[in-house]
Formats: sequence, structure tokens, C-alpha cells
Amino acid sequence: MREGDSIFKLTNELAQACYDKDSITAKAEAVVDVLEDIAYNSGTQEALTDNLTALRNAAKRSGQLEIFNQCLDAAKNGGIKTEDMDGLEWRYHYNLSDFTDTEDPYKEVFDQPTAFLRQRALERISIEAARCGCRAFKKMYKSYENGLRRVNESSLTLLNPSDFPGQPLELECGEWHCDSNGVSKIMRDREEYACLHGIMPVERLVNIDTNEEKLRIAFYKGRYWKDFIASKRDLFDSSKIIQFSALGVSVTSKSAKLLSEYLCDIETLNPDLIPETESVGRLGYIGDGSQFSPYVDDLIFDGDVNYRSIYGAISESGDYTTWLTEARKCRKESLTAHIMLAAAFASPLLNKLGCLPFFVHLWGVESGTGKTVALMLAASVWGNPDIGQYIQTFNATQVSCERTAAFLNNIPLCIDELQLSKDSHGHSKFDVYQLAQGVGRGRGNRSGGIDTVPTWSLCILTTGESPIVQASAGAGAINRVIDIECRACESVIKDGFTTSAIVKQNYGFAGRKFVEALSDDVIADAAVRYRELFKILSSGDSTEKQAMAAAMLLVADELADKYIFNTGEVLTVADITGFLKDKSEVSAGQRAYNFLCDYIAMNQARFLKPNENNGEIWGKIMEDKVWINASKLTKCLSDEGYSKTATISWMDSNGLLEYNKSSTDRHKTVKTSVYGIRSHYYILRLPLEDRADELVGEDVDLL
Repeated sequence: MREGDSIFKLTNELAQACYDKDSITAKAEAVVDVLEDIAYNSGTQEALTDNLTALRNAAKRSGQLEIFNQCLDAAKNGGIKTEDMDGLEWRYHYNLSDFTDTEDPYKEVFDQPTAFLRQRALERISIEAARCGCRAFKKMYKSYENGLRRVNESSLTLLNPSDFPGQPLELECGEWHCDSNGVSKIMRDREEYACLHGIMPVERLVNIDTNEEKLRIAFYKGRYWKDFIASKRDLFDSSKIIQFSALGVSVTSKSAKLLSEYLCDIETLNPDLIPETESVGRLGYIGDGSQFSPYVDDLIFDGDVNYRSIYGAISESGDYTTWLTEARKCRKESLTAHIMLAAAFASPLLNKLGCLPFFVHLWGVESGTGKTVALMLAASVWGNPDIGQYIQTFNATQVSCERTAAFLNNIPLCIDELQLSKDSHGHSKFDVYQLAQGVGRGRGNRSGGIDTVPTWSLCILTTGESPIVQASAGAGAINRVIDIECRACESVIKDGFTTSAIVKQNYGFAGRKFVEALSDDVIADAAVRYRELFKILSSGDSTEKQAMAAAMLLVADELADKYIFNTGEVLTVADITGFLKDKSEVSAGQRAYNFLCDYIAMNQARFLKPNENNGEIWGKIMEDKVWINASKLTKCLSDEGYSKTATISWMDSNGLLEYNKSSTDRHKTVKTSVYGIRSHYYILRLPLEDRADELVGEDVDLL
């Protein structure tokens, strides 16, 4: 009985429901259910009489008094005697010792032929158990049931096997009915459907990196079985499982809860029958770092569906010798192609040698330089170099680029056509510095938490019509890029058409061979060689990060030649230093100061006396100093993307700014009159050739 309900109201309610049954047996069975409920909850004989009277009146009003009297007589006699009602019982007769010392009541429940009858017996006998003082009957029955199921599973005998047409597995279904009509369960004396077609978990995937479990779900639609992979979080959440309707699964907002419950039950009931496989969601080093995806046998991809095509593109196709012959030729004919191939092999080494990600960017305003073909050649080391397969374009968001980099992990990120990332003002939307950090930004998710911060350790190989970073970019960005200008008169690839055709048909062999060669001893020797080269490169005018990238390219090339090309022709320090930026080029402060000097030189007329100047007066020039209006300096720096605050700080630290050191003016300006115009001015020292090497100072990122 439901707590708080009037027994007379409940009696009428239940009785009315009984008389909707089609057959006499069904009606009788339903009425007996009501009688049992009333008998056990009436408390006194007087209450029982009142309740039965109420039920009899309900039967009379519905024209079912005859069947009610039959059922009542059967109940009073301890069982139904008529042939149509054979097998129905009024009540169970157990005492406390039956529940505590024997298996009889538990066996009686377990032996019921259907899930419905089993559940009904469980409810009825639990009432009897409570009356006898055994209030843990249901819990004890579950233990009894689980024990028997383990015995049956060990003998491969299923109590209620699935019976879908052409099913990939036969699984224990517990209380669920699984057949050609779909998946259903008896609830509240009626059949409720979780799904109108066959559906079952057929494989358990355990991610080698995270230990997260996912399920491969097979479903029967039309005449074929299809499948998809989904996390348990989505499958076992009724609010999320509805998304799989887009894949063809018959699930609605009404059936979602049941379907989720069914999949959870089936997965729990069949721990040994559902095969378990290791899976991975990204490329590169996985687990403890001893394995490299996708070069692991029997490893299943369970990652984001958006990266399935890239995962599939990292594969082998065609003939290795054909690719090797063409790659050797391009490597010999072009220094730029040689560098790009070295960069392609560098990615698996970065993390092992403790290096940061860096860019190798090919640019040129002219078409036909071979930039894209050189990128395809580098990409063919690992997989299918077709644009849109392995190679991506800049026509993507910064977030997408970060996630793609995290997916590739230790395989180079190849991006074509930088100009696609520019906004309406011609400024690149691509954040070089962030991508070169190797760590993405923490971002919230729909559930209110924070997604795992993505990380990567790889080289980024790019092409475009212009340098990847602007002149005003911060030192952190410029430091991480090796820019290589390409000209049509000096094509990177001599016969781009032939090379493109070859690498599109033959690819993916060299990457696997290279990774397999990277034993612990090889890595140890490479680390020693890297430190030697870094010391040489950083002793010159290059910054440490430029030296780091260059040393990594040289080491990667030496290893690639040893294990892949076998030519004895490798890049030298002299080959690479011509592409490295010196400290003055990297320093954002130096670049901003140089810009100001050039700007003043191009606008000298604005620094003349009023009678000699037909326009605005910005200040004055006297010998090696220039007074420039503070507002004008701020504007010209801002227009070019430089930080005024950082630029002023750099000039001050390099002795290029004059002002009253004891002044409270934090802007470091001088309030004075220039040609009769009183305002705030910056006083800049103009550069002298003999001081040029002293002006770099500390590497300050101005952006």
C-alpha cells in the first residue's frame, strides 16, 4: 500500500484497473494481487471487512461482481481451484527459520519462469518475511541470486539469453526481454520498451592513457548491425543518451531512462562475456611512454570523432622504396626541403630531449615556389599528405588548433595557407606564442567543471604568403619561429607536380621506422649530441630558444639520415644559422625602438619650426635627441601593435630615454614647451652606430 493513501481510495483504484484485463485469468490474477495487498495492510479483521466491502462495491459498479466473488473464494481457500486460474496463490506460508536457516523462500523467487513473476514473488514474499521479523529479505535474495548467476556464468549457461536477429554476442539479459521486437521489461504489470530494435554492448574499451572505459554499442537497424563508441558517462545518463538518436538509435525523451538503465544492466551482468580491448584517444607516446600510437597492435581508437580522419591518415600506403627515392632526391636538391624533412622527424624527440615546440614556416608572396609540396613531402613521413587528411589549413579557430596539436601529441602539426587565418584588417588570428607553449588554456565544460588542459610536444610546420608573426609581435612568438622565405626563382621543390603525385600515393613508412629506431641508447646519445650543438649555436648572436630549435633540427636530421636515408649528407650549423634571428631581431623592445627611429626619420618635417612646417608639429630634433609629443608616440606605437608601456620601459633600461628621475611622473615624460607648444614630451636618444650592439638589453615581451 502506498503510505498516506486511504485504503478505500486505493482499493477502488486497484479494482478498477483489474477489470481492464482481457481474459478471465488475467482479471483473476490482478484481483488476487489487490486482495493480498489489502489483507496484509488491513491490520484488523474489522478493517479487512471494510476494505473487502469497498472492493466488492467497486466490482459491482463495474459489472465484474461474479469474477470478484470467484477470486475471493479462491483466496479464502488458500488457492484458486478453477482450471482457468490454476497456479495462482493467495499467500505464502513461511516462518522466520525458513528465511534464516533455509534457501526455500529464495529458491521459490529465483525459480519463477519469467522476470515479471520473479519480481512479483519477491514483493509478496518480502511482505511475508517482514511479518515474520526478517526485514533484510530483498538484500539476502540479491546475494543468493548473484551467487547462482556466477555459477551459471562460469558454466556458460545463460538464464535469460539475448535473442536478437543475427546478434554479434549472446548476453545474459536478467529481467530484460531482448528479441526481434527490441528491448523491453515488465513494469507495473505492463510491458515497457527501452528500444524498438536490437541493441547491446559488444566491446569494452579501456583507454591506455586515462583508464577511462567506453563501450562499443552495436544496434540492429534495417537488416544490418551498426556500431558506435561512446563513454559510459553518456550512455548511462538518460539526459545524454538521447544524442545517439542522430546515429540511428531508436531513443526518445520518454524511453531514454529505460534504455540507459538497460545498457547499464547488461554491461554489469556480462563482465566476462563482453570482450575488453585497450584503446587510445591520441597519437604519439602513450601510457608510460614505451608505446607510440598508432604503432601498437590491436589498439582501438576511442577519441573524438572529429579526429578519426586524422588518425586514419597516419597510415602506410604504396611503396616505401618509391617514397624513399623521391625524398632523397628532394633532400639533396633543396636546403629548404632538407630542413622541412628534418623538422618532420624532430617531433618524437622534443619531449625525450626536453625541448619546447617550435615552428618552421615557409613563406613567399609568389605562387609556384613549392611551399605546399614541401609541406606535403614532410607530412608524407607520417601519413596521407593530402590537404584535409593529415595536413590541416589555417581556416580553423585557435581552440581547434590547440586540440588538434594535443591529439597529434608527438607527431608534427602541418598547416597550410596562413593567409586564411587573417581578419578583415589583415592581422593574423593565429596565436603563435600560445601554440608554441605546448600547453592549451583551461576551459570550462557544459557540466560546470574544467576540461583536462591539453598538452603537446611537437614541431609545427606551416606555409603562407607572409611571415607567420608580425613585426610588432612579442619576443616570445618570434623566438619560436624559424622563417624561411621561398622564391619562385629558387623553387623549394624542382618538380612539384611529380613529387606531389608520388607522395600522395606513397607515404607513412618512414615515421614508423624512425620511432622504432629510438631506443633508450639512441635517445641518450642524441641528448649528448643535442647539448653539444646547442652550446655551439647559443654562443653566437642567436637567442637560446632559436638555438634550441636549430639544435633539434640538426639532431633529428642526423638520426633520420642514419636510420632512414643513409646518404651521409646531413645539415650543418652553417646551413641552419642563416635562418636564425639574432637577439636584436627577437627583442620586441629593439624592434619597437627601431620602428620609432624610422618613423621619425620619415616624418622629419613634423619636427621643424612652425614657419618651416606646413602641418602638425610633433616635436623637435636636436643633435642626437628628439622631443616627441607623448600622445603622438602613444598613437604610432599602438597603430603598429606595440605596447607603449613595455617600449618605454625597454628604452629606459637601455639609456635611451631622458627625464627627471626624481619626478613622480610614472609615464617618464617631460612637461615643456616646444616651439611655443606646451605639452608632455618624451625625449629619446637617437642611435649611434658604435652603440648598436649595446641596445638589445633584456629580452622583454612587449605584447
